[in-house]
Amino acid sequence: MENLGIIAGTGVLPRLVAENCALRGQSHIVVQFEGIDLNWLDGHSSIPAAFEKPGKLFKALKKAGVATVTMGGAMGRPRLNPLRFDATGLRLAPVVMNAMKSGDNSTLGIVAALFEAEGFKVIGVHEAMPDLLASEGILTHAQPSDEDRKDADRAAEIVYALGAVDVGQGAVVAQGLCLGLESIQGTDAMLRFVAENPARLPDKKGSKGVLLKRPKPGQDMRLDMPAIGPDTFSAASAAGLAGVVVQARETLVLGLEETLARADELGLFLWVR
Repeated sequence: MENLGIIAGTGVLPRLVAENCALRGQSHIVVQFEGIDLNWLDGHSSIPAAFEKPGKLFKALKKAGVATVTMGGAMGRPRLNPLRFDATGLRLAPVVMNAMKSGDNSTLGIVAALFEAEGFKVIGVHEAMPDLLASEGILTHAQPSDEDRKDADRAAEIVYALGAVDVGQGAVVAQGLCLGLESIQGTDAMLRFVAENPARLPDKKGSKGVLLKRPKPGQDMRLDMPAIGPDTFSAASAAGLAGVVVQARETLVLGLEETLARADELGLFLWVR
């Protein structure tokens, strides 16, 4: 069985993929880039990598028998040192530097194309772990109100418009007002902003607000699929929200049982629509 290459960023997602591979007996190898702390690597084969040395990484993956790769976890735009480029890095530098000036979807698409140009197949995390995909329904004890549903519709319109220009995958809306937008800083930063900047809503007894996450229009679903987990609900609760809304079959839930338990504990709803 060929090795699956896991291009690991921060967060729980790459660990879940690696652990799932181990559970199923799937050979796998984790790529750890400089500056990314993976404190869960014990028991998993790994390859150290530097952003400036893609040629070295490609050779190491092929030597390890990797033909398919998947990308999981957050990964910021690195500060590249031109003095460290290998020959492949020098050749690809103009493409990579231009990509880093684009939105996340465009950047990740170009990175995926570079792997494909080297003969690797790129798959989405949901293809490696289909059980992570959110199924349709209201999965919590708490239920969205009619006002929450209207806020979700408004948030979906906003995220769709933002996604068309490759900006973000999430928005917070309460009583029809947009309280926060996801940008390159990510969902957690948006929710912290909402928590630290309480809005003066028209109706103090009206809806508390919802977080909605959905893919961008035309998004390559192999790359940067929207994801939520227990910490999403902790942050949404701290921001005073009523619940979280995500797209069915197009959102990853990282640890479903723990996520639902956290939502129920905090009295928030999870609506997968």
